[in-house]
Amino acid sequence: MHTSGYSYLIIYNHSTYYKHTLGEFNIETLRDFRKLPIINKRIMMENFDSLNTVGLFKDEVMSFALKKELEKDYLGYYNDEFVIGLSSGTSGNKGIYITPKSLTKQLPYVFLARSGLLLCYLPFKILFMLRVFSQGFEDINSPIISLNYLSTMTPINEVIDHINNHKINILMAPPSLCRLLLPYAHLINKPLKMIVTYAEVLEKEEKHRLQTIFKCKLIEIYQASEGQFASACSHGKLHINEDLVYVELLDEDYKEVTDAHVVAKHMIATNLVNLAQPLIRYEMNDLIVLDDPCPCGSHFRTIKNVLGRNDDVLTFTKKDGSIQHIFPDLMSRWIMTASENIREYKVLQHYDQSLTIIVDSLKDEDIEELKVSITQRINKELEKFDIHPLLKVVCEQITMPLDRSKYKRFVVETIN
Repeated sequence: MHTSGYSYLIIYNHSTYYKHTLGEFNIETLRDFRKLPIINKRIMMENFDSLNTVGLFKDEVMSFALKKELEKDYLGYYNDEFVIGLSSGTSGNKGIYITPKSLTKQLPYVFLARSGLLLCYLPFKILFMLRVFSQGFEDINSPIISLNYLSTMTPINEVIDHINNHKINILMAPPSLCRLLLPYAHLINKPLKMIVTYAEVLEKEEKHRLQTIFKCKLIEIYQASEGQFASACSHGKLHINEDLVYVELLDEDYKEVTDAHVVAKHMIATNLVNLAQPLIRYEMNDLIVLDDPCPCGSHFRTIKNVLGRNDDVLTFTKKDGSIQHIFPDLMSRWIMTASENIREYKVLQHYDQSLTIIVDSLKDEDIEELKVSITQRINKELEKFDIHPLLKVVCEQITMPLDRSKYKRFVVETIN
């Protein structure tokens, strides 16, 4: 029996949701998954207790995740067994994603093996920058791999000092953070060997500009809470990790899209390695566009573009005249953990740096309480950075555009 069949048996025997939903349907090949129903984040969260195979309960796990978030303590395992991820993704409602410790310890090495990092770069001295740090990356340090972490909120001069003092040769950061570093690239004592970007859309022109100014190779990876979707090969091409996740691209009639350069309407993912929280035919909010085959020889499909949001970074002038950037993923966490009554939201920063937060609530009867909760949370968090903007919270319905690649949740007004 194929690995997919073996995995299916484990899921069938230990997930009440899938046992009742799928019945006696047998999985022998990956294509057999196409006959199964599609689920989404809402369905997954509504059936969390019966869907997972390890006996976890949504309310308990959610409380743990929210406590970690509020205390900004992102390390450690739930019940000493699972990493818990809390995500809003490209849809506003919160999702809980669980990963067994054994898998969490393996995936960073898979990433490194498929990142296009050359052995001549050894020892790898990596600076990893994101809003939070993962327990899996905490466990990765070895004699030939030194992984340092800095929050994306770290002042730029401190980032440059860290790169120089720790002799960093590989920078891993979102494109928006790399853009902020561009004017300071000349201050890096020893040129970087490689930059790895993730978490945001990277345009072709921007990739070229970053490579030119930093004078090093740049590759992308595509990872989401739902799985480790794609890694770059030695040619710099982004390949779907076909052995980790099964990706279906479908048109508006749910027929398969196989041609390169064609934008599908639906992206359906099945995680092949995380059996603790089976995601079978899970509809993603991101979309990908396939590219032509890669000369590296891999049969894994290549990605031309990842169509997700390309949010603006909020910029504030502090009382001392210094500039403070607030990245979208951080503001997202503040909003999403302020209340359970949030379906979707949008943040507008106006010319005077004031903020309007538009919230689409789940329950209309709690709107005033929702406004107060978000206002207090955002003001409290911004105060820590000595930022005190005018803030307005508005509750109204938010309709997602049909072309989800055009949707921006964070918009900074500019003067034309």
